Amino acid sequence: MANLKEVRNRITSVSSTQQITKAMKMVSAAKLKRATNAIVQLRPYANKLRDILADVSASVEGSNSPFTKDREPTKVLIVVLSSNRGLAGAFNMNAIKTTNNLIASKYADQFRNGNVSILAIGKKGHDFFEKRGYNVVGNHNDLFNNLNFENASKITEYIMQEFKEGNIDRVEVVYNQFRNAAMQILTSEQILPLLPTVKDEAQAAANTVDYIIEPSKEKIIEELIPKAIKTQLYKAVLDSHASEHGARMTAMDKATENAGDLIKALKLSYNQARQAAITTELTEIVSGAAALSNG
Repeated sequence: MANLKEVRNRITSVSSTQQITKAMKMVSAAKLKRATNAIVQLRPYANKLRDILADVSASVEGSNSPFTKDREPTKVLIVVLSSNRGLAGAFNMNAIKTTNNLIASKYADQFRNGNVSILAIGKKGHDFFEKRGYNVVGNHNDLFNNLNFENASKITEYIMQEFKEGNIDRVEVVYNQFRNAAMQILTSEQILPLLPTVKDEAQAAANTVDYIIEPSKEKIIEELIPKAIKTQLYKAVLDSHASEHGARMTAMDKATENAGDLIKALKLSYNQARQAAITTELTEIVSGAAALSNG
């Protein structure tokens, strides 16, 4: 009977866990809807801004903007986007692995010289790199508490200032690009220096637009470049935020399903053990009755 009690306790425990995972799945689904709306609304704006900047820049010879100067990447900053909470499957670890692979493949020499810095947006990524002795220069876990363009722009302004002063030669951002709830694409993008969009001749001819600009193309470019950089990082943050909720919803859905399968297996074991106990008791009663009748 002790075995039966143990199985009953396990069934109760797994049922409680299943209720929690089911609730977390519903919460993530609601948050995913809002996060998806935010990134879907921003993407057309960000893409159009990039296209306009590319078209206007193509008609201007050179740029005096400090954010377009392509220097030798002696000092590198990598912005890693993770989450503040776990229970999201491999969401955080995939971003961390992609960062390590990026360092190993492109910036191994800079890393050996101590010239690779990590700016973490998300507690999980920050804790991982800090515990392993990486040069972590920023911790912006509170951004997700009030996620908007103004707060994200403060981080971008700090990065742009460091790049402008020559303290950083290249900035890359690593994040999960949102496709759908079950699919996130690990992406690493260079946001500084801002490089021109590469187009073939057919695309260039088809997309060439003659803008009427006031006061001048040069002035507009100087205004658009910081805006484009801020928008690019903000889009990455929104992508990562939506991907987090999608990954957590998928993970909790799978956990709920696994808990249901485990409950079925435990109930089967419980019924088998109960039936075995009943059979043993009946056998003992029959054996006792037979012994009495023979005596």
